[in-house]
Amino acid sequence: MPGPALFTAPIMTVEPQWIDYNGHLNMAYYNLLFDRCTDALLAELGLGTGYVARANASVFTLQAHVGYIRELHEGDPVRVTFRVLDHDAKRLHAFQEMFHGEKGFLAATSETMSLHVDSGLRKSAPFPPAAARRIAAMHRAQKALPSPEQAGRQIAIPRPASTMASTNG
Repeated sequence: MPGPALFTAPIMTVEPQWIDYNGHLNMAYYNLLFDRCTDALLAELGLGTGYVARANASVFTLQAHVGYIRELHEGDPVRVTFRVLDHDAKRLHAFQEMFHGEKGFLAATSETMSLHVDSGLRKSAPFPPAAARRIAAMHRAQKALPSPEQAGRQIAIPRPASTMASTNG
């Protein structure tokens, strides 16, 4: 079970086929790397592929907001952390950070809302009790960490106050 520190997935490497025509990691593969971290965490929580097959239930992503901060390139090692910002009986609000595995810089963030689903009914369902306890324990342990600066951001074009007044009037 994950401890009080942020869950960290095993180091991953940017693969050659993930590089786009701009010469850096394509945006789709940032999502793939975040998803692989989530899969590793779900396995730790007892909600991995074995659970999906056995319980006919899974965790679906409802919403994701990815922030691309710094480029990654072919061969770069990548470290991704996972943090529980909030949760309830059926939902998990999470925040992930992606770092260059050697240089340590923040490359991207992902904030997600996920839902536990009964796959047979295709409806939301409460997390199983053992997983719910583990999620709650992670959340309690991580509450003392500073709030991520990028969490809760919305997509918008910042406008100076004087411009907003003139366009709204």
